[in-house]
Amino acid sequence: MNQTNKSKRKLRLGVVGGGPDSFIGPVHRIAARMSDHYDLTAAVLSSDPEKSVRYAADLGIDRAYADWQGMISQERNREDGVEVIAVMTPNDTHYPIAMAALDADMHVISDKPLCIELEDALDLVKKTQSTGKVLCVTYNYSAYPMVRQAEAMVRKGDIGEIRQVHLQYIQGYLADSTDEPGWRGDPIKGGPSLVTCDIATHAYHLGCYVTGLEVEELMADIGTSMPGRTIDDYMGCLLNFENGAKGSMWITNAAAGAEHGLSFKIFGEKGGLEWHQENPNELRHRRLDGFEQILTRRKDGQLYPEAERAMSLVIGHPEGYHDAFANLYKDVAETILAREKDPGFAGHDFPSVWDGAKGVNFIHAAIASSRNKAWENCRLSLTI
Repeated sequence: MNQTNKSKRKLRLGVVGGGPDSFIGPVHRIAARMSDHYDLTAAVLSSDPEKSVRYAADLGIDRAYADWQGMISQERNREDGVEVIAVMTPNDTHYPIAMAALDADMHVISDKPLCIELEDALDLVKKTQSTGKVLCVTYNYSAYPMVRQAEAMVRKGDIGEIRQVHLQYIQGYLADSTDEPGWRGDPIKGGPSLVTCDIATHAYHLGCYVTGLEVEELMADIGTSMPGRTIDDYMGCLLNFENGAKGSMWITNAAAGAEHGLSFKIFGEKGGLEWHQENPNELRHRRLDGFEQILTRRKDGQLYPEAERAMSLVIGHPEGYHDAFANLYKDVAETILAREKDPGFAGHDFPSVWDGAKGVNFIHAAIASSRNKAWENCRLSLTI
């Protein structure tokens, strides 16, 4: 390690949630380590106080707390207190934890969705604006190098004006009637629609991120494809974008045999782009007047800087889910540290509190559309 890396200041990180049985908890902790910008100094790892303290000790985390209220209250009064809180708890607790952290002068990295209620999402937007703190929502698929390449290609006009946007997220983990979604299937903890809150919001953000467009209105059909099931496991959705482009979404976590299935196909007046998360290091570029080109992850000036910045390995070594998460952690840390020297620094390209609020708005618009069997406005005003 060079002298620059040895001497750089690291941010003190506290985590809420993500105990031993969690999938996403280790992902967050690994991402923080991979980004090399954080010291994990405090944690609440279970809603059971005794387990929380024990789990933190097992992981070698210095300061273990019984609950998140105690951690935020005590850490805010320490000279070496936590500067960033990472939230990976059930969806109904995102809002109170994030709000308390912002009130305590801490930055926030929150799992999606930002929260359950739109009013709470807008409160977090206001609080983030008034405190000047960073709030990142972990729409991590936007941090893959080839997704950032696609976004840059669209923004720079490589495929022309966008005309069609087709999004898919096809999972199979609920394809059996005996499968249990845990707290995600609880409308109080997980939100009013499992498939919408859990994975559709990822696909929605990905489409808006790559195209740079907002959805003006949508028509959704949400329900279950499994006889006897009462929770939502399917969404079909038509999209009208602000520039007149048309789009669609096919989202399910009950497709038998499917693994992950997140993808986009985006077409403009001069060509199209296609990306599949199960093969994340390739981006297909189809041109109206030329051959199809498969772009691969390179770090030699062949891709746009936005993509190269998201790469951590040399060509021939694949990058994936953990790397994308680490990119978000790196972007957040570098933004925070840069603003200590220059408060006017705009920040790096990570999903913000506004992106989180628009995701919550999408959830409620889609549910309302499905319930009313009608087109629903999906535009969230930036003036609040």
